Amino acid sequence: MEGGWSARGELLLCLTINLLLQGRGDTFTINCSGFDQHGVDPAAFQEVFDRKAFRPVINYSTPTHVNISFTLSAILEVDAHLQLLTSFLWINLMWDNPFISWNPKECGSINKLTVSADNLWVPDIVIVESMDTDKAPTGLTAYVSSEGRIKYDRPVRVTSICNLNIFYFPFDQQNCTFTFSSFLYTVDSMLLGMNKEVWEITDTSRDIIQTQGEWKLLGINKATTKMSVGSNVYDQIVFYVAIRRRPRLYIINLLVPSGFLVAIDALSFYLPAESEIRAPFKITLLLGYNVFLLMMNDILPASGTPLISVYFALCLSLMVLSLLETIFITYLLHLATTKPPPMPLWLHSLLLHGTSPMKCCPTVTQKGTKGLGLTPSHLPGNEKPKESVEQELGPREAELNGGSGLTRAQLTDLRVQFSHMMDTFLFHLYLLFLASSTIMVIVLWST
Repeated sequence: MEGGWSARGELLLCLTINLLLQGRGDTFTINCSGFDQHGVDPAAFQEVFDRKAFRPVINYSTPTHVNISFTLSAILEVDAHLQLLTSFLWINLMWDNPFISWNPKECGSINKLTVSADNLWVPDIVIVESMDTDKAPTGLTAYVSSEGRIKYDRPVRVTSICNLNIFYFPFDQQNCTFTFSSFLYTVDSMLLGMNKEVWEITDTSRDIIQTQGEWKLLGINKATTKMSVGSNVYDQIVFYVAIRRRPRLYIINLLVPSGFLVAIDALSFYLPAESEIRAPFKITLLLGYNVFLLMMNDILPASGTPLISVYFALCLSLMVLSLLETIFITYLLHLATTKPPPMPLWLHSLLLHGTSPMKCCPTVTQKGTKGLGLTPSHLPGNEKPKESVEQELGPREAELNGGSGLTRAQLTDLRVQFSHMMDTFLFHLYLLFLASSTIMVIVLWST
């Protein structure tokens, strides 16, 4: 009885092996006779189509080599707030299927056929940084060669995470990555390679890129890495994509108007210090600059603190400082045109030190009013200049005014000269700021 079961088992084993060998041999070569006259017979590929659920290898311990390349055809959006890059890629995959082959001489010199990708095994290559579902179109086809090499191209809109640094906005350069890896197969089952050189991918992307908007492609580099997840190791190819923002739009809409407003505010120092329209003019400029910032707020990045925001803050600070200086000068000149109250000691010391020829500039006190074209007789509200000019300060006033023994005319000259000194200092500060910001813009734009 045992011998009967043994003989029967050996017979079943032999029949199984013969069927497997016969089936495997039939799938190696496809009968393509008549393809050139009657078209492709789907039945010739049916056995290949039935294997699409399994990785196409003869020995399952042999890894499948998949070659990857892509073409960056558009940079659609860069979201600095969400740190996302939206781009459009043409992804090219290439691998071998040992169960597909035919003799081109028997098939009317047909070397390549197109087959629906739904009927073939397709490697599950994904972009690790992708933050959205695959938006590739359905119903794509693949090229199958007579040697069994399959080439599969698919367009896909990719929304990937990218570490964006917007400090140098709008002169920023971003480096994003596209990491291609298998979602399921480890290095024991799938190895990744490239069917194009990196410089070919870069040149092709530059040639066919369709967007001439905010961003331009600088270059693409690549690196081959391994990713370990527990005990599993996955093969990866990382592409580093460098892009740069085109700053012309922001220079015209942001930097140029801001520079004009600051330059006009600097030119307002040529208005006479005693003019009644100087303070309202600066207030109008300040309000206009605030309206300008509110209108341009949508163009600026929603997150972070870029360098251009620091520039706007400095411009606003200079304009506020200039307005405060104008208010202070107006107060000093108002004291010069009326009977001044006792001067505080700190203000008297500030006037003496600020207008000292040794510390400021070689300008004598008597020329202080001439520098602005302002004399005690021209000060508004001074009805009796000659009498008031020659009056000495009383003992109590002299004590409250620092005990310097100066006449009211000399104190008036000090006030006017100090106002002129402050105008000169702020005007030079404006010129320094405009020159340095212009040089910085030129350097950042050219590098």
